[in-house]
Amino acid sequence: MVSTEYERRIAARFATFDQDGNGYIDRADFSAAAKAVLAEFATTPRSDKGQALYGGAEALWQGMAGIADRDGDQRITREEFVNGAVKRLRDNPGRFAEIARPFLHAALAVADDDGDGSVTVEAATRVLRALGVPEHVAAAAAATLDTDADGKVGEAEVVTAFARYFTVPE
Repeated sequence: MVSTEYERRIAARFATFDQDGNGYIDRADFSAAAKAVLAEFATTPRSDKGQALYGGAEALWQGMAGIADRDGDQRITREEFVNGAVKRLRDNPGRFAEIARPFLHAALAVADDDGDGSVTVEAATRVLRALGVPEHVAAAAAATLDTDADGKVGEAEVVTAFARYFTVPE
């Protein structure tokens, strides 16, 4: 695949992080994402799970800013996002997985109704919807995360899929 096609696909993923649609990604987008997930599962921000999710959102923001915010203005433009993916993540999706892991772990904990460390496909769909993914896309994506068809989605499945989606053009 030519680089321009890769860049086009990665640029399309930018909107996933730009929660408020203002044309750049910043700390507020990550806080909004955490707030939306907490609201979806009626979890208070001051609870242990709420605090872990906000901490994970901050860690994800810091990791992404370190990779992509080249001018240090605490905002990631679409161009910075694409350049960060192309130059720093394209050949190393595992790096992005580790940056995203605290947020994803905490989001799964919020959605985990029985404390077994995994969530139902329905709960995974709810998390994706809370993050702004359209219903039909969220349901299909959550179903594909259940790689062993047991009706549950675990952290390893989510982290791997998340990293691939944001770093590898498919």
